[in-house]
Amino acid sequence: MGATSRPHDETAPPVRPDWRRRLLLGGCSLAALIGLYFLLAATIPRWWAQRVGDSVHGRLSSGLVFGLLTGVTCTLLPLLVVWFALRRRRPWKVSAAWVAVALVLALPNLWTLSVVVGSGSAAHAGQRTMDVNAPWFRGASLIGAVIGAVVFAALLWFTRRRKPRTG
Repeated sequence: MGATSRPHDETAPPVRPDWRRRLLLGGCSLAALIGLYFLLAATIPRWWAQRVGDSVHGRLSSGLVFGLLTGVTCTLLPLLVVWFALRRRRPWKVSAAWVAVALVLALPNLWTLSVVVGSGSAAHAGQRTMDVNAPWFRGASLIGAVIGAVVFAALLWFTRRRKPRTG
């Protein structure tokens, strides 16, 4: 006789989800995410401004070049990765992994944005640090991000236009 199989009992009630457990787990996860947000909002802008300031050393030319490079690469690469992830049908988990990679590649731009538009004390401290130790970085980073987005749009336009025409 082969493998033993248990007969399926059709009279058994269907398994119902434990909503109390799900709500408790969801509430705890939400509280942890909110706490993590406040922790990161209080540390990331100041930390990023110090890293940039250490790289630029207060030189205008270094701030300009480093800002342009950061803006272009941390805009163009994430856009290319997202385009790669979403242009063909893939399992959603694979696409989500590629989008997560794109998010990681965009972090320097997001950190700079947290310094520029942030309203907390860490953002203000980051702004002061960048004013002294990383002049021109913020503006050059914005210009680099615009250049990266324009290059991406041009690449899309040229790749769409190059397809063979039938007719």
